[in-house]
Amino acid sequence: MTTRANKPSASFATSHAGVVAFLTVAAEGSFAKAGDRLGIGRSAVSRSVQKLETQLGVRLFLRTTRSTSLTREGELFYANCHPGVTRIEKALEDMRDLREGPPRGPLRVCATVGFGRKVVAPLLKEFCAAYPDISLDLLLDDGPTDFTSDRVDVSFRNGRMEDSQVIAKQLIPMQMVVCASADYVREHGVPRVPADLEQHLCVNFRFASGRLYEWEFNVDGRLQRVLPRARFTINDADLVLRAVRDGQGFAQMAAYQVSDLLRSGELVSCLDAFAPDDRGHWLCYQSRQHLPARIRVFIDYMTEKIRGLGLERPRIGTW
Repeated sequence: MTTRANKPSASFATSHAGVVAFLTVAAEGSFAKAGDRLGIGRSAVSRSVQKLETQLGVRLFLRTTRSTSLTREGELFYANCHPGVTRIEKALEDMRDLREGPPRGPLRVCATVGFGRKVVAPLLKEFCAAYPDISLDLLLDDGPTDFTSDRVDVSFRNGRMEDSQVIAKQLIPMQMVVCASADYVREHGVPRVPADLEQHLCVNFRFASGRLYEWEFNVDGRLQRVLPRARFTINDADLVLRAVRDGQGFAQMAAYQVSDLLRSGELVSCLDAFAPDDRGHWLCYQSRQHLPARIRVFIDYMTEKIRGLGLERPRIGTW
Protein backbone atom coordinates (compact mmCIF):
# COMPACT_ATOMS: atom_id res chain seq x y z
CA MET A 1 0.00 0.00 0.00
CA THR A 2 1.31 3.47 -0.90
CA THR A 3 1.45 5.85 2.07
CA ARG A 4 1.33 9.62 2.09
CA ALA A 5 5.00 9.64 3.10
CA ASN A 6 5.91 7.94 -0.19
CA LYS A 7 3.90 10.34 -2.33
CA PRO A 8 4.64 14.10 -2.64
CA SER A 9 1.59 16.23 -1.92
CA ALA A 10 0.03 18.37 -4.61
CA SER A 11 1.07 21.51 -2.74
CA PHE A 12 4.69 20.42 -2.70
CA ALA A 13 4.59 19.63 -6.40
CA THR A 14 3.37 23.14 -7.19
CA SER A 15 5.62 25.02 -4.76
CA HIS A 16 8.96 23.25 -4.98
CA ALA A 17 10.39 26.01 -7.20
CA GLY A 18 9.48 28.55 -4.53
CA VAL A 19 11.07 26.46 -1.79
CA VAL A 20 14.29 26.15 -3.80
CA ALA A 21 14.31 29.89 -4.41
CA PHE A 22 13.60 30.61 -0.73
CA LEU A 23 16.40 28.34 0.50
CA THR A 24 18.87 29.82 -1.97
CA VAL A 25 18.04 33.41 -0.98
CA ALA A 26 18.38 32.47 2.70
CA ALA A 27 21.77 30.85 2.04
CA GLU A 28 23.12 33.64 -0.21
CA GLY A 29 21.64 36.58 1.68
CA SER A 30 20.29 38.31 -1.44
CA PHE A 31 17.89 37.77 -4.31
CA ALA A 32 20.51 38.80 -6.88
CA LYS A 33 23.10 36.28 -5.63
CA ALA A 34 20.40 33.61 -5.47
CA GLY A 35 19.54 34.32 -9.10
CA ASP A 36 23.19 33.97 -10.10
CA ARG A 37 23.49 30.65 -8.28
CA LEU A 38 20.29 29.27 -9.79
CA GLY A 39 21.05 30.61 -13.27
CA ILE A 40 17.87 32.72 -13.45
CA GLY A 41 17.10 36.40 -13.10
CA ARG A 42 16.58 38.23 -9.81
CA SER A 43 12.98 38.98 -10.74
CA ALA A 44 12.25 35.26 -11.37
CA VAL A 45 13.60 34.43 -7.90
CA SER A 46 11.45 37.18 -6.39
CA ARG A 47 8.30 35.90 -8.13
CA SER A 48 8.89 32.34 -6.94
CA VAL A 49 9.33 33.50 -3.34
CA GLN A 50 6.24 35.71 -3.55
CA LYS A 51 4.14 32.78 -4.80
CA LEU A 52 5.43 30.68 -1.90
CA GLU A 53 4.60 33.45 0.59
CA THR A 54 1.09 33.71 -0.87
CA GLN A 55 0.63 29.94 -0.63
CA LEU A 56 1.86 29.88 2.99
CA GLY A 57 0.05 33.08 3.97
CA VAL A 58 3.14 34.49 5.69
CA ARG A 59 5.98 36.83 4.92
CA LEU A 60 9.33 35.06 4.76
CA PHE A 61 11.80 37.91 4.16
CA LEU A 62 12.32 41.47 5.35
CA ARG A 63 13.59 43.30 2.30
CA THR A 64 15.21 46.71 2.11
CA THR A 65 17.35 48.33 -0.55
CA ARG A 66 20.47 47.31 1.39
CA SER A 67 19.69 43.94 2.98
CA THR A 68 17.53 40.85 2.97
CA SER A 69 16.83 38.96 6.18
CA LEU A 70 14.45 36.29 7.36
CA THR A 71 11.33 37.11 9.31
CA ARG A 72 10.47 35.08 12.41
CA GLU A 73 8.23 32.94 10.24
CA GLY A 74 10.98 32.68 7.64
CA GLU A 75 13.45 31.47 10.29
CA LEU A 76 10.98 28.81 11.42
CA PHE A 77 10.30 27.69 7.84
CA TYR A 78 14.04 27.55 7.08
CA ALA A 79 14.73 25.54 10.25
CA ASN A 80 12.09 22.99 9.20
CA CYS A 81 13.29 22.78 5.59
CA HIS A 82 17.03 22.70 6.19
CA PRO A 83 17.36 19.12 7.56
CA GLY A 84 15.52 17.82 4.49
CA VAL A 85 17.81 19.77 2.18
CA THR A 86 20.85 18.41 3.98
CA ARG A 87 19.57 14.85 3.53
CA ILE A 88 18.91 15.46 -0.17
CA GLU A 89 22.41 16.88 -0.65
CA LYS A 90 23.84 13.86 1.18
CA ALA A 91 21.81 11.52 -1.05
CA LEU A 92 23.15 13.27 -4.16
CA GLU A 93 26.70 13.11 -2.82
CA ASP A 94 26.32 9.39 -2.07
CA MET A 95 25.10 8.72 -5.61
CA ARG A 96 28.05 10.61 -7.09
CA ASP A 97 30.38 8.71 -4.79
CA LEU A 98 28.97 5.37 -5.93
CA ARG A 99 29.56 6.38 -9.54
CA GLU A 100 32.88 8.20 -9.24
CA GLY A 101 34.33 7.50 -5.79
CA PRO A 102 36.17 4.49 -4.37
CA PRO A 103 34.32 1.23 -5.18
CA ARG A 104 32.07 0.21 -2.29
CA GLY A 105 28.71 -1.29 -1.46
CA PRO A 106 26.93 -4.60 -2.10
CA LEU A 107 27.51 -6.54 -5.32
CA ARG A 108 25.35 -9.52 -6.25
CA VAL A 109 26.86 -11.90 -8.80
CA CYS A 110 25.18 -14.86 -10.46
CA ALA A 111 26.98 -17.67 -12.31
CA THR A 112 26.21 -21.10 -13.66
CA VAL A 113 27.12 -23.80 -11.14
CA GLY A 114 30.10 -25.31 -12.97
CA PHE A 115 31.66 -22.06 -14.17
CA GLY A 116 31.00 -20.42 -10.81
CA ARG A 117 32.78 -23.15 -8.87
CA LYS A 118 35.67 -23.69 -11.25
CA VAL A 119 36.39 -20.18 -12.51
CA VAL A 120 34.56 -17.37 -10.69
CA ALA A 121 34.80 -18.40 -7.02
CA PRO A 122 38.59 -18.94 -6.97
CA LEU A 123 39.11 -15.36 -8.21
CA LEU A 124 36.99 -13.70 -5.53
CA LYS A 125 39.48 -13.84 -2.67
CA GLU A 126 41.96 -11.61 -4.50
CA PHE A 127 39.18 -9.29 -5.66
CA CYS A 128 37.84 -8.89 -2.10
CA ALA A 129 41.36 -8.15 -0.85
CA ALA A 130 41.79 -5.45 -3.51
CA TYR A 131 38.34 -3.90 -2.81
CA PRO A 132 37.55 -4.44 0.89
CA ASP A 133 34.60 -2.03 0.85
CA ILE A 134 32.66 -4.17 -1.64
CA SER A 135 30.52 -6.93 -0.13
CA LEU A 136 29.98 -9.86 -2.52
CA ASP A 137 26.95 -12.12 -2.75
CA LEU A 138 27.56 -15.07 -5.14
CA LEU A 139 24.58 -17.06 -6.41
CA LEU A 140 25.16 -20.28 -8.38
CA ASP A 141 22.23 -21.15 -10.62
CA ASP A 142 22.01 -22.85 -14.01
CA GLY A 143 18.65 -21.23 -14.76
CA PRO A 144 18.11 -17.91 -16.56
CA THR A 145 19.05 -14.76 -14.66
CA ASP A 146 16.29 -12.35 -13.65
CA PHE A 147 18.27 -9.17 -13.02
CA THR A 148 15.29 -7.27 -11.64
CA SER A 149 13.54 -9.64 -9.24
CA ASP A 150 16.79 -11.30 -8.08
CA ARG A 151 18.57 -7.90 -7.83
CA VAL A 152 21.57 -9.27 -9.74
CA ASP A 153 24.32 -6.82 -10.75
CA VAL A 154 26.50 -9.11 -12.88
CA SER A 155 25.79 -12.55 -14.34
CA PHE A 156 28.11 -15.11 -15.94
CA ARG A 157 26.35 -17.09 -18.69
CA ASN A 158 27.49 -19.89 -20.99
CA GLY A 159 26.53 -20.80 -24.55
CA ARG A 160 24.71 -18.60 -27.03
CA MET A 161 23.39 -15.21 -25.98
CA GLU A 162 19.83 -14.63 -27.09
CA ASP A 163 18.74 -11.98 -24.57
CA SER A 164 18.95 -8.61 -26.30
CA GLN A 165 17.84 -6.78 -23.14
CA VAL A 166 21.25 -7.06 -21.43
CA ILE A 167 24.83 -6.07 -22.22
CA ALA A 168 26.76 -9.29 -22.94
CA LYS A 169 30.56 -9.19 -23.05
CA GLN A 170 32.28 -12.34 -24.28
CA LEU A 171 35.12 -13.28 -21.95
CA ILE A 172 36.41 -16.26 -23.94
CA PRO A 173 34.95 -18.62 -26.57
CA MET A 174 33.17 -21.62 -25.10
CA GLN A 175 34.88 -24.63 -26.65
CA MET A 176 33.11 -27.97 -26.33
CA VAL A 177 35.45 -30.94 -25.95
CA VAL A 178 34.68 -34.64 -26.33
CA CYS A 179 37.10 -36.41 -24.04
CA ALA A 180 37.83 -39.63 -22.18
CA SER A 181 40.55 -40.89 -19.88
CA ALA A 182 43.88 -41.91 -21.42
CA ASP A 183 43.32 -45.42 -20.06
CA TYR A 184 39.94 -45.71 -21.80
CA VAL A 185 41.40 -44.48 -25.09
CA ARG A 186 44.29 -46.93 -24.96
CA GLU A 187 41.83 -49.80 -24.54
CA HIS A 188 38.97 -48.70 -26.79
CA GLY A 189 40.37 -46.13 -29.21
CA VAL A 190 38.55 -42.93 -30.22
CA PRO A 191 35.63 -42.05 -32.50
CA ARG A 192 36.67 -40.46 -35.80
CA VAL A 193 33.25 -38.93 -36.62
CA PRO A 194 30.30 -38.17 -34.33
CA ALA A 195 28.40 -41.25 -35.54
CA ASP A 196 31.18 -43.44 -34.11
CA LEU A 197 30.07 -42.51 -30.59
CA GLU A 198 27.49 -45.29 -30.86
CA GLN A 199 30.38 -47.75 -30.55
CA HIS A 200 31.64 -46.25 -27.27
CA LEU A 201 30.62 -45.81 -23.67
CA CYS A 202 29.32 -42.32 -22.98
CA VAL A 203 28.36 -40.20 -19.97
CA ASN A 204 25.44 -37.79 -20.35
CA PHE A 205 24.51 -34.70 -18.37
CA ARG A 206 20.99 -33.84 -17.18
CA PHE A 207 20.03 -30.21 -16.52
CA ALA A 208 18.19 -29.17 -13.37
CA SER A 209 15.07 -28.82 -15.53
CA GLY A 210 15.27 -32.54 -16.30
CA ARG A 211 16.28 -32.04 -19.93
CA LEU A 212 19.23 -34.06 -21.23
CA TYR A 213 22.15 -32.16 -22.71
CA GLU A 214 22.47 -32.91 -26.43
CA TRP A 215 26.04 -33.06 -27.70
CA GLU A 216 26.70 -30.47 -30.39
CA PHE A 217 28.86 -30.77 -33.50
CA ASN A 218 29.62 -28.67 -36.54
CA VAL A 219 29.20 -31.05 -39.49
CA ASP A 220 29.77 -29.53 -42.93
CA GLY A 221 28.99 -26.07 -41.57
CA ARG A 222 25.72 -27.10 -39.96
CA LEU A 223 24.93 -27.62 -36.29
CA GLN A 224 24.18 -31.25 -35.49
CA ARG A 225 22.86 -32.41 -32.12
CA VAL A 226 23.50 -35.94 -30.90
CA LEU A 227 22.25 -37.72 -27.80
CA PRO A 228 24.44 -40.81 -27.43
CA ARG A 229 23.39 -43.91 -25.56
CA ALA A 230 24.90 -43.54 -22.12
CA ARG A 231 26.04 -45.86 -19.39
CA PHE A 232 25.69 -42.99 -16.92
CA THR A 233 23.45 -39.93 -16.87
CA ILE A 234 24.28 -37.47 -14.11
CA ASN A 235 22.86 -34.08 -13.18
CA ASP A 236 26.13 -32.73 -11.76
CA ALA A 237 28.97 -31.63 -14.06
CA ASP A 238 31.66 -32.43 -11.48
CA LEU A 239 30.40 -36.01 -11.21
CA VAL A 240 30.29 -36.30 -15.00
CA LEU A 241 33.97 -35.34 -15.02
CA ARG A 242 34.72 -37.83 -12.26
CA ALA A 243 33.09 -40.63 -14.28
CA VAL A 244 35.19 -39.68 -17.31
CA ARG A 245 38.38 -39.68 -15.24
CA ASP A 246 37.41 -43.08 -13.86
CA GLY A 247 37.36 -44.51 -17.38
CA GLN A 248 33.59 -44.75 -17.77
CA GLY A 249 33.62 -43.39 -21.32
CA PHE A 250 33.39 -40.16 -23.31
CA ALA A 251 31.58 -36.97 -22.38
CA GLN A 252 31.26 -33.63 -24.10
CA MET A 253 32.29 -30.90 -21.70
CA ALA A 254 33.30 -27.25 -21.79
CA ALA A 255 37.04 -26.76 -22.19
CA TYR A 256 37.33 -24.76 -18.96
CA GLN A 257 36.36 -27.91 -17.04
CA VAL A 258 39.03 -30.15 -18.55
CA SER A 259 41.81 -27.99 -20.02
CA ASP A 260 44.24 -28.71 -17.16
CA LEU A 261 43.55 -32.46 -17.38
CA LEU A 262 44.11 -32.43 -21.14
CA ARG A 263 47.44 -30.68 -20.67
CA SER A 264 48.55 -33.21 -18.08
CA GLY A 265 47.60 -36.09 -20.39
CA GLU A 266 45.12 -37.61 -17.93
CA LEU A 267 42.34 -36.95 -20.44
CA VAL A 268 42.41 -37.15 -24.23
CA SER A 269 40.16 -35.17 -26.56
CA CYS A 270 38.81 -36.19 -29.95
CA LEU A 271 36.42 -34.95 -32.66
CA ASP A 272 37.97 -31.48 -32.30
CA ALA A 273 37.42 -30.78 -35.98
CA PHE A 274 33.67 -31.04 -35.36
CA ALA A 275 33.56 -28.71 -32.34
CA PRO A 276 30.93 -25.94 -32.57
CA ASP A 277 32.39 -22.44 -32.65
CA ASP A 278 29.41 -20.19 -31.93
CA ARG A 279 29.31 -20.40 -28.15
CA GLY A 280 30.96 -18.27 -25.48
CA HIS A 281 31.40 -17.53 -21.82
CA TRP A 282 29.68 -14.21 -21.23
CA LEU A 283 29.70 -11.54 -18.56
CA CYS A 284 26.29 -9.84 -18.53
CA TYR A 285 24.91 -6.69 -16.93
CA GLN A 286 21.97 -4.41 -17.58
CA SER A 287 23.33 -1.11 -18.82
CA ARG A 288 26.54 0.72 -19.68
CA GLN A 289 25.07 4.04 -18.50
CA HIS A 290 25.63 5.27 -14.93
CA LEU A 291 27.54 2.12 -13.99
CA PRO A 292 28.51 2.21 -10.28
CA ALA A 293 32.21 1.95 -9.55
CA ARG A 294 31.79 -1.39 -7.73
CA ILE A 295 30.30 -3.00 -10.86
CA ARG A 296 32.78 -1.37 -13.22
CA VAL A 297 35.88 -2.60 -11.33
CA PHE A 298 34.41 -6.10 -10.99
CA ILE A 299 33.80 -6.33 -14.74
CA ASP A 300 37.32 -5.11 -15.53
CA TYR A 301 38.92 -7.42 -12.96
CA MET A 302 37.06 -10.56 -14.05
CA THR A 303 37.61 -9.88 -17.74
CA GLU A 304 41.37 -9.58 -17.31
CA LYS A 305 41.73 -12.53 -14.92
CA ILE A 306 39.53 -15.00 -16.80
CA ARG A 307 41.13 -14.24 -20.16
CA GLY A 308 44.51 -14.93 -18.58
CA LEU A 309 43.62 -18.33 -17.10
CA GLY A 310 44.29 -20.37 -20.25
CA LEU A 311 40.90 -22.11 -20.25
CA GLU A 312 40.94 -22.86 -23.96
CA ARG A 313 41.31 -26.38 -25.39
CA PRO A 314 45.05 -27.19 -25.64
CA ARG A 315 46.49 -28.51 -28.87
CA ILE A 316 48.35 -31.29 -27.10
CA GLY A 317 46.74 -34.57 -26.10
CA THR A 318 44.28 -34.71 -29.01
CA TRP A 319 43.57 -37.58 -31.36
